[in-house]
Amino acid sequence: MRNSVLLGAILCLIAAVSWGAMFPVAHAAFKYIDPFYFTIIRYGSVTIILLAILLWKEGRRAFRFEGKGLHLWFFGTMAFTVYNLFIFWGEDLLGESGVMVASIMESLMPMISIVIGWMIFKNNPHLFTLICVLVSFIGALLVITKGDIKAFLGTANHFIPSMLILIGVIGWVIYTMGRNEFSSWSALRYSTLSCLLGTLTAVVIIGGATLYGYISVPSEADIKAVIPHLLFMIIFPGFIALLGWNIGVSLLSALNALLFFNLVPVTTLLISIFQDNQVTMFDLLGTVFIIVSLLSNNLYVRIQKKGSKQHDQTNVHSHIS
Repeated sequence: MRNSVLLGAILCLIAAVSWGAMFPVAHAAFKYIDPFYFTIIRYGSVTIILLAILLWKEGRRAFRFEGKGLHLWFFGTMAFTVYNLFIFWGEDLLGESGVMVASIMESLMPMISIVIGWMIFKNNPHLFTLICVLVSFIGALLVITKGDIKAFLGTANHFIPSMLILIGVIGWVIYTMGRNEFSSWSALRYSTLSCLLGTLTAVVIIGGATLYGYISVPSEADIKAVIPHLLFMIIFPGFIALLGWNIGVSLLSALNALLFFNLVPVTTLLISIFQDNQVTMFDLLGTVFIIVSLLSNNLYVRIQKKGSKQHDQTNVHSHIS
């Protein structure tokens, strides 16, 4: 049991740090290659690796969709088309500031899932949780606007890319929620088949955009220049983080795993400072707001669950008496 918890913690730690590191790494790569081809080269490689491992571990039967192909395609598209294309497109459009904006948006995923659950599935959160959600969004606004909301709203160069990043993050949240429909499948099977369908969708879209002249195929020299970036993105945020997070959640529980999201913006901040990227007081303050809100809500949920468990035990004892 203890070994399982330790393994889950290590996997979630690697996933969170990898996600925090991928935005500075991607920013450096975008000097040579656009985010679209960067994404399909990256996840095309991840898909091939996952397909080989799934065939080895679970055999040909694991490749059956079992009548869930349309749902699987939808959730895969949300993650490997909407999330990956939009979040890196927005980051690239914002330039250097996009590194922190993308990371902060990523760390908002737990809070965004609460809002989606509340608005769509009528899962009414506690008032304290709503306060934590509000605080986290204030933190995100501080990072995105750098304290000047009027200038941010009045400039399409900042507002539109930020909305692209937000849409991308919502796509990943929907993908994560979709895991419940495939609870009988292994994490490897769900990850592999959704990645395959989502990446194929991205290839079709990017192929069409290339044919119509909106984007161009990168040169051989540009691809060679980003090989180190691609290797990192394929191995860590792509393959290890994708599988490791799903396995880690199953070992730790979603509540414990979500604590590791605090490391996403912290990792990005540290790497940005190391790279001499401009980090403002608003970046630091916004990050603190989000970390405090995530920790506070996690602690509150734990207290609520503990209180509910004790209440149930009291009721059991009273019935026995």
